[in-house]
Amino acid sequence: MSRAATSSSTSSGLGRALVAVYGVFALAATARSLVQLLTKADEAPLAYALSAVAALVYVAATLGLAEVGPDPRRLAWAAVVFELVGVLTVGTLTVLDPELFPDATVWSAYGAGYGWLPLVLPFAGIAWLWHTRARD
Repeated sequence: MSRAATSSSTSSGLGRALVAVYGVFALAATARSLVQLLTKADEAPLAYALSAVAALVYVAATLGLAEVGPDPRRLAWAAVVFELVGVLTVGTLTVLDPELFPDATVWSAYGAGYGWLPLVLPFAGIAWLWHTRARD
């Protein structure tokens, strides 16, 4: 890893804050999806399954941004791009056809239920990854 990427790691400053926000979302989405799937999966199986997918994506993004694992940057890139596509797709579908999902997901209405942070987070993650990329 180059000096530019190392000097802007997520071990301090804004990088640490980004990891913390992703970590909170990972915990919240995981808890929410588990409760939904365990207590009322038959009411809105697609919505609750999407919440579980979002939880996994937030966990992956947290680990990648925290530089955990054999190829954390690749994991982080994959997670935040998937997250962006997910929030834009699910957000658009829930705005165009609100009855498509009988219950909200983390990404419904572009994350309106979470203060639109689910829409902002992937852009922040991509910006961080771009800013901290290795420059030769």
